[in-house]
Amino acid sequence: MAQDSEAEATESRRGWMGLLARAAPEALAARVEALDPPLPEAEWLRVPQTGGVMVRGQMGGTGAPFNLGEMTVTRCALRLTDGTVGHAYVQGRDRAHARTAALVDALMQGERAAELRSAVLDPLDAAETAAHRDRAAKAAATRVDFFTMARGED
Repeated sequence: MAQDSEAEATESRRGWMGLLARAAPEALAARVEALDPPLPEAEWLRVPQTGGVMVRGQMGGTGAPFNLGEMTVTRCALRLTDGTVGHAYVQGRDRAHARTAALVDALMQGERAAELRSAVLDPLDAAETAAHRDRAAKAAATRVDFFTMARGED
């Protein structure tokens, strides 16, 4: 039973860390700045560092994996005064985005989790869902349905 709850906690954390990494930096910063009380100070365990990672692809989900190319990422780790550690990996070179995501990650593991979920994560998730829906609607508008007519063969 303890393994199930640990697996659920890991999956939940994976979800919010992914959401924070995909969020527009401006939208994340605006949500976090509106918090009352504001985010606490933290001690750096790993200052924001920018580097590259290899992105791998796979044709059709069944083909052999191949190296698609490199992508720039920024990572960091920090510790709150209560000892909670937060991590972040974000695409690109935005150090402030990585710092904010790591702070939110650390706070989501504590007693402010419900507050942060409703004030930061839920609105970011709603915006992401709306963006996906808009993109799907634009793609659907260009869809062409092809059909085969029966030809009269003599």
